Amino acid sequence: MALGARLLLGLALLAALIAVVLQLYRLRKPRLWTLEELSVYNGTDEGLPILLGILGSVFDVTKGRSHYGPGGGYHHFSGRDASRAFVSGNFTGDGLTDSLQGLSSMEVNSIVDWRKFYVERYIFAGKIVGRYYDSEGNPTKYLKGVEMKAKRGAQLLEKQKREEDKIPSCNSKWSEAEGGEVSNPFN
Repeated sequence: MALGARLLLGLALLAALIAVVLQLYRLRKPRLWTLEELSVYNGTDEGLPILLGILGSVFDVTKGRSHYGPGGGYHHFSGRDASRAFVSGNFTGDGLTDSLQGLSSMEVNSIVDWRKFYVERYIFAGKIVGRYYDSEGNPTKYLKGVEMKAKRGAQLLEKQKREEDKIPSCNSKWSEAEGGEVSNPFN
C-alpha cells in the first residue's frame, strides 16, 4: 500500500473516531447540580465559570463576565436559580428564588422566554435537582405545570395582541409653535 493511501486511511480512521467521540459527548446525561454546588459558581472565583439557573436549567454565562460577575448588573442571578426575579425585579432576599408562586400566566410565560434566551445564547451546563428536576434529571410535575401555565400566558398575549390590532391607534402630535393636535381614526 502506498504511503499516500495509508495516510488517507489513517486520516479517515481518525475522523471516524472523532465522530464517535462527539456523538457520545452529545448523548451523555447533563450534569445534575444541587443549589449548594451551584452557589460556588457565582463569579467571585475567576478560575471557575459563572453559572446561572433559570427554571432549573443551568447555563454557563462566563462569556458575559462583565454583566454576570461581581459588580455587573446581573450578578445577582449568578450561582443560583432566581427565576422569579426575571419578572419581579426584586433582586434581594426573598426575590432571589426559584419559586413562581402567585405569578400570573403571562409573567410565567415571560420567564420561559428568558430561558429560551439563555438556550439560544449560552452553553447549557445541566439541571438543578429540586423544584424543577428530580434526582434523575427528569422534569417534575411543578415544571410541567409551569410550562402549561406559560403556554396559557402566551395564548393570552396573542389574544390581547389580536384585540389591540382591531382598534386603530390614536394619532397625536405636538410642537411648541403649533400646539397639540389629535386626529380621530374613526372619522
